[in-house]
Amino acid sequence: MSRMTPFSSPLLLGFDSVEKTLERIAKGGDGYPPYNIERIRPKQGEDGANDLIRITLAVAGFQPEDLDVTTEENQLMIRGRQAEDVEREFLHRGIAARQFQKCFLLADGMRVIGAQLKNGLLFIDLAKPEPERVVRRIEIAVNE
Repeated sequence: MSRMTPFSSPLLLGFDSVEKTLERIAKGGDGYPPYNIERIRPKQGEDGANDLIRITLAVAGFQPEDLDVTTEENQLMIRGRQAEDVEREFLHRGIAARQFQKCFLLADGMRVIGAQLKNGLLFIDLAKPEPERVVRRIEIAVNE
């Protein structure tokens, strides 16, 4: 018996990669580090400015050299690695020096504007392009 999925409709053509992406997201990773995603609207009077999307990750204890932000194809990847400080002797260790990897799938046309580390928060700003509305008439060929 074959599995029915939302994308198995004969009216949805070419969405195989979307279905695989959604399955990968559903398997998900852990929730570390915590993050927010917000829409940043342009200030009144800024011409030509589109909404930005800002991802904010709580990365307290990480230095800029411990963080790596990259894009590959339509994927934004944020990695954090802290080196163990062998010179320190902990009597109690409640703050773990842990590594993380967080991936975000970006829509076509989205681009990273920049990243900033401030007060233990990593801000990554993304530009969200306005969708282009294209209507094209398809000529019907007649074979006789």
